[in-house]
Amino acid sequence: MKITDIECTVLRVPDCNPDACDSSQDTIVVEVHTDEGIVGIGEVDTNPWVVKTLIEAPGSHIMDLGFKKLLLGQDPTEPLAIWDRLYTFTAMTGRRGAGICAIGAIDMAIWDIYGKATGKPVWKLLGGARQQSITPYASLIPGGRTLPEYREGLLKKLLWAREFGFRAAKLEVCVKGPYSHNRLNEPDEAIIDVVRACREAVGPGMQLMVDVAYCWSDWKEALRVIRRLEPFDIFFVETPLPADDLDGYARLSGATPIRIAAGEWLQTRFEFADLMDRGHVDVAQPDIGRVGGITEAMRVVQMAQDRGKIVVPHCWKTGIGIAATAHVAFASPNCKFIEFLPGALAESRLRRELVAEELRIENGVVLPPQRPGLGISLNQDAVARFAEVAEQHAGDKPTAPRDADRRTK
Repeated sequence: MKITDIECTVLRVPDCNPDACDSSQDTIVVEVHTDEGIVGIGEVDTNPWVVKTLIEAPGSHIMDLGFKKLLLGQDPTEPLAIWDRLYTFTAMTGRRGAGICAIGAIDMAIWDIYGKATGKPVWKLLGGARQQSITPYASLIPGGRTLPEYREGLLKKLLWAREFGFRAAKLEVCVKGPYSHNRLNEPDEAIIDVVRACREAVGPGMQLMVDVAYCWSDWKEALRVIRRLEPFDIFFVETPLPADDLDGYARLSGATPIRIAAGEWLQTRFEFADLMDRGHVDVAQPDIGRVGGITEAMRVVQMAQDRGKIVVPHCWKTGIGIAATAHVAFASPNCKFIEFLPGALAESRLRRELVAEELRIENGVVLPPQRPGLGISLNQDAVARFAEVAEQHAGDKPTAPRDADRRTK
């Protein structure tokens, strides 16, 4: 089997809110075609126009060849060899950042082809299911332009998630710092009050995590607040500090019994080695697309297992990324939870409409998917509609960016 083409389609919702801490409002769908008619599907959670350009750029010398040129003619049943080929020959521009994101989307599609060609779900190709079920947690981002609206919206979603059958939920308490939702700028006390209200609403029977979206620049300030969260039985606090403050993470992780989680923005096993060995985080959170795809995510899983660390993958996009995350999770012995927002809870129309099939929660857990490959198919009508919106947006006259336009989950 040979790869014959790679197609990149940027999608965007029509009602995009640039002030929202929500990157599920656009995506790039990467489809890898083969000479046997099998098509693999992938995506990545980053700026989709940048990734499309990287994949389609031709390149001109052996240190910076184009991704598409590197893929044509390759055997998609050899995903590890393809990953190394892409990483090696795009090293000058693609070694970190958006280049690895592009590899991640391609790698996801390659594994999808491999599974479809063999008639097996991807987790079987990764060595089989290391656990028979996974507990999903609902990531809950409320709306609201004031703190009371945000708090009430979060409480409403939390109670809905419990009634839906979730045993765990992550509270997106993004009310302070550079990525605060709708430019809220609340004091630390607001974070404590919101978490307290949520714990009181669901009682002790539900596992809760807290994401504060990089809201502190000082580990001592973060510790002062996190210590006040300890009575609420929080499983982890996610991304309390900037991603590169490894020394701060190390000091923070050693000073509180609450697990510290990070890694959603990191690329490759090399950055995760720094995060775990120097930053001493308790929970590694590779995003399957951003880290470099299923291939690289499994390398991070192994590294974490060797260090006695928990893995809880980040996943905030469409059903494509959710499917890839589930396959990695089932093949991982140290994955405690997966991030899974059902379409019924999602604000994003992309999340609700793009993928025809999705995981189902049964008695609070998800079971290994059984369809070949990633086990998903695209709603082509949705692809066409959201692609048209993206094309119109790309044609808009650019304006000077505001601070609030630099939002992502």
